[in-house]
Amino acid sequence: MDTDAAGTLDEALVRLHANGPEFKGWLTNHAPMAVEALVRHGEGARVHRWVDAYRHRLEDHPTSYGRVTDANWREALGDPRHLADWPAYFAERLEERPWPEVLSAWWPRLLPGITAGATHPVIRVGHAVRVLLAEGETAPRRAELAHALGYWAARHQVLPPGSAAAPALGGQDAGTSAGAALRAVPLVRDQSGGINHRLAQLRDLPPWAAGAPADPEAARDRLRALVRAAAAYYATHAHGEPVMLVHAVTAPNAVLRTLPALPRALWRESLDAAWAASAGVVAAYGPRGGPRPPADAGGIAPDELFARAAAHGDEHVIKLTDTVLDLTTSPADGSPDGDRDGEGEGLVVGAALRSIELTDPDD
Repeated sequence: MDTDAAGTLDEALVRLHANGPEFKGWLTNHAPMAVEALVRHGEGARVHRWVDAYRHRLEDHPTSYGRVTDANWREALGDPRHLADWPAYFAERLEERPWPEVLSAWWPRLLPGITAGATHPVIRVGHAVRVLLAEGETAPRRAELAHALGYWAARHQVLPPGSAAAPALGGQDAGTSAGAALRAVPLVRDQSGGINHRLAQLRDLPPWAAGAPADPEAARDRLRALVRAAAAYYATHAHGEPVMLVHAVTAPNAVLRTLPALPRALWRESLDAAWAASAGVVAAYGPRGGPRPPADAGGIAPDELFARAAAHGDEHVIKLTDTVLDLTTSPADGSPDGDRDGEGEGLVVGAALRSIELTDPDD
């Protein structure tokens, strides 16, 4: 990211921090995530026009309900009345300590609520951490991390007891590929309501292992395999719900992006949570009619693929394509046979093309 692009990102973040993390009561403000992806992939010239077009739907930053402190944070966790207070709390902590220390202290506290806010808070954290790691710290980027962590804390909500099975370390599930595990996730009985209604029905998500992640590096490799498998699932199942199924891909990738900033001791539990998020979204929105043939990738170059997503303009299309480009520029995973389960690059790229095809740019 060159100096001009970095400046554009910081300017956009400053503009967007005047707005709240949600609008119309519960819809997520995706703008900080989308502008980070746009700048990352050379589309900085679009950013301010994109923000101008998007901001009309946003609301002002909410007012304070009551200060969050080190003494009362447990009571405030998961209380959306504190949507303004949690970012302020994290802004204070980030003034006192380096951002990786704050992130590492709060990651295990927030991780059990990974599906909160339809997984948008963890995705926003992933974008914030990526730019801090890759481009360095500035006041707007530090503030963005405070907003992202604050959103997660305010919306924190755990899955129903017994629903979030961790990836198995061995036994009968050992050797199952990530793709096969996702395809085996049973769908919730009633898919007529919103995500909270659907996730509340989760019972006994299947465990998954594609090998036995006995060390942090193996857990990271399994997580990378999960993101790839989720993209491949989207390529053939997006017709179930082309917007919401995006999060089965982008949520675990947000965790993957965050790992380098975390102590290695937290990597395994991060894999567990990422599986719960991805499998939970699949259970909630997967189509009952099964897969359909994927879009033909046709050898499209990465720059052209993202240019198509940017021209489309929808925030979910932009973020999914951003994740797809992560996958096409990184190793498939670290298992001996690649564990791709048929999830070649063409199928992964097909996920972005299917999102462009099925998503209404005016939504």
